[in-house]
Amino acid sequence: MMSHKLTHLNEQGEVTMVDVSNKEVMYRVATASATFSASKKTIDKVMTGTLPKGEACSAARIAGILAAKNTDKLIPLCHTLPIEHVDVSFKRSSPTSIDVVASVTVQAKTGVEMEALSAATTAALTLWDMTKAVDKNLTIENVVLNSKTKTRIT
Repeated sequence: MMSHKLTHLNEQGEVTMVDVSNKEVMYRVATASATFSASKKTIDKVMTGTLPKGEACSAARIAGILAAKNTDKLIPLCHTLPIEHVDVSFKRSSPTSIDVVASVTVQAKTGVEMEALSAATTAALTLWDMTKAVDKNLTIENVVLNSKTKTRIT
């Protein structure tokens, strides 16, 4: 019988999915972010929607939402979750950078940290894809889980 502490190893030391069957369904929210950097001219084009490939933030928002919804297909030990909401936003944090922030909401037995991280990272990667033709000095940094909460459902 498996112990109740969370682990990705079974009694034989083999990698396995965590058993959450005995956990309580909770209202859970996770927020993650990433920083996308490029030249000032490129960031100007991203923020005004004037890139040759089109409006980058819209494409990146949809990509982030899709990433959150499909995290279980990308990260082998993630549970399939009934995602209820994904928000992806973009804020210019300096002349040469944009903070991508993703928030994911679910009512489930396990959290949505990986989904939020996947959303923020994929949105940043999409900004990269949308700008790589006009700027060769792109970076994605500071991928971080900003917060996670869980609340009992009453």
